Amino acid sequence: MNSENWSATTGNWNQALEDAFAKKIGRKYAISMNSGTSTLHAALEAAGVGPGDEVISPGLTVIMDSTATIHANAVPVYADINPETYNIDPKDIERKITDKTRAIIPVSLYGLPPDYDPILKIAKKHDLVVIEDNAQCVLSTYKGQMAGTFGQMASYSFENTKHLSCGEGGMLITNDEQYAEAARKIGGHGFKNLKASEGRVRLNQDTFQSPNYKRHDTLGWNYRLSEFNAAIAMAQLERIEDLVQLRIDSAHIFIETMKHCDYLIPQKTPEGYTNSYYTLGVVYNGFESIGVTWEEFRKAYVNAGGDGIYGAWAVPYFEPVIAERKFVARCPWIYKDVHYHSGLCPVAEQVQPHLMQFKTNYRDLNLARKKAEILSQVIEKFSSR
Repeated sequence: MNSENWSATTGNWNQALEDAFAKKIGRKYAISMNSGTSTLHAALEAAGVGPGDEVISPGLTVIMDSTATIHANAVPVYADINPETYNIDPKDIERKITDKTRAIIPVSLYGLPPDYDPILKIAKKHDLVVIEDNAQCVLSTYKGQMAGTFGQMASYSFENTKHLSCGEGGMLITNDEQYAEAARKIGGHGFKNLKASEGRVRLNQDTFQSPNYKRHDTLGWNYRLSEFNAAIAMAQLERIEDLVQLRIDSAHIFIETMKHCDYLIPQKTPEGYTNSYYTLGVVYNGFESIGVTWEEFRKAYVNAGGDGIYGAWAVPYFEPVIAERKFVARCPWIYKDVHYHSGLCPVAEQVQPHLMQFKTNYRDLNLARKKAEILSQVIEKFSSR
């Protein structure tokens, strides 16, 4: 507040946050932005994804992987998921590749990294850019390596519910200087003096304020993060290990509660992976097992004092903006022949209605234990009917 440098164009908190975040994950460059959607869009643009190119993302994820692709005037293509991990299926990625495919956006769903080895092999074979969507994943590992260090770029979200939060914000990381500089310019109005590791544009006022100075050499947007948000995010980053561990411990309390319940099946964390548990994803098969619908089970849990259970987002191509082809109006000459239909990702379509997300962002493990005990009572109630 006292510095009066409240914009990323002149301030230091964004710079400090970027340096610390890059070091924490293990990348050379980090670019702070106002959301994890902005970072995805900037990454696609930086990678050269453009009109008519195809970008593969999972059949089970937030709509933003699709809309960021459409913002880049590219075409979303959906690959199916693994029914146990809910993450993108590399075999279906291979099946969905065409001569127009330019990038893959694998998502670390609920904090669990996808199977990167085959994804990277496919990307190398077809010369594709891999952009990790780690909005729900911080400090998770795959075969001993930190998520965020596999793709050419990785995107993070600092939105209100995330492991590291400042209300709204995001971060893009990379080891590639050209991608970093391009993404920073794309997110910073295209100022020509922005660099891979420097987001401040007004360091030399004599030069910047000259009437003869030309400022912009790139088509860009305003995706900058304010200094206020950066300062809050920096404080969160300083204790990120503790924040992540609280979620992991909370998830394990609930997993233990579900251990003997055959209709609550937690997301599988394969051997060699770690899961940072943005939420605890669970497949609910209660209607088939005990005749209780998804909604009835949730209502019973909430009425007993439990936290609300979150449902999974609809399969992206079932959302009205995609299903009703409202996106076509953006660029009719690109999208006029693009159609999506039921059956594109049958596993995702089957799993999504059954998913329950249990809260993990408790500040007190005693509260997590109390909520898990309430869940145990609800399970017992329905088993004894």
